[in-house]
Amino acid sequence: QVQLVQSGGELVQAGGSLRLSCAASGRTFSSYVMGWFRQAPGKEREFVGCINWSGGGTRYADSVKGRFAISRDNAKNTVWLQMNSLKPDDTAVYYCAAGQDYTRGYANRLSYPYWGQGTQVTVSS
Repeated sequence: QVQLVQSGGELVQAGGSLRLSCAASGRTFSSYVMGWFRQAPGKEREFVGCINWSGGGTRYADSVKGRFAISRDNAKNTVWLQMNSLKPDDTAVYYCAAGQDYTRGYANRLSYPYWGQGTQVTVSS
């Protein structure tokens, strides 16, 4: 089991940058694929991106590709979401998640049994 604690959300102007952090407890962090999702008001939670166990592979939603980057440090049990060129449409609650079984696909939130508490990101125009 792994517990995830997020930090870093805030209000930022369009075009700005923000980095979210997700710290994990437990000694098995390096065995998990880490994902980031977001949920805007009135919308379903959507996949943002994920990073494999070693940090050598990442996947992103088309809406954030080229602007967002995910990284991890297994020695620090931490994963980050670097968000650049932010847009008002990026406003949402952002969640980190951990999982190991990807039979449903890495972009499917059902593949992630462990979730952070969520952090609000607001991008003003």
